[in-house]
Amino acid sequence: MAKTKKVRRPLTVIGWREWVALPGLSVPYIRVKVDTGAQTSALHAFNLERFEHEDGREWVSFEVHPLQHKRRPSVAVEAPMHDLRRVRSSNGRSELRPVILTDLGLPDQSWPIELTLTRRDEMTFRMLLGREALRGHCLVDTGKSYLLAAPAGAPETTKKPTKKG
Repeated sequence: MAKTKKVRRPLTVIGWREWVALPGLSVPYIRVKVDTGAQTSALHAFNLERFEHEDGREWVSFEVHPLQHKRRPSVAVEAPMHDLRRVRSSNGRSELRPVILTDLGLPDQSWPIELTLTRRDEMTFRMLLGREALRGHCLVDTGKSYLLAAPAGAPETTKKPTKKG
């Protein structure tokens, strides 16, 4: 029998900031900072509560503000908790965070990723996209931004795809 070779899709080139969707969370668009220095991805979540779901598993409920510096729209989310993990943030503080699984949506493709949930009030971006979520799917051009088409409904980015510097 001949071996069948798995055909790999070419890696998508993305910039250091992009618009993505989180369809499993009903978040049609959110601007992310791509951070290959971060292992895991983090989502700004507020009003976060853990609870036991009717299926007996632990779930989390929270709200997301997909737009930076804006309180509207707000998306209410409930999701099964995948894990509870200690994460060290860029400021050196260690925090125990709930982890959920959801799909990351880019134009013409999506795949499951892990997301840690935390307050990112002081951060510019509502979501940080870490290297584990990118592995096997994307290459990052750190000198460019917004290389992908924004998801439907996302506000227009005033900046065109750019080169840094």
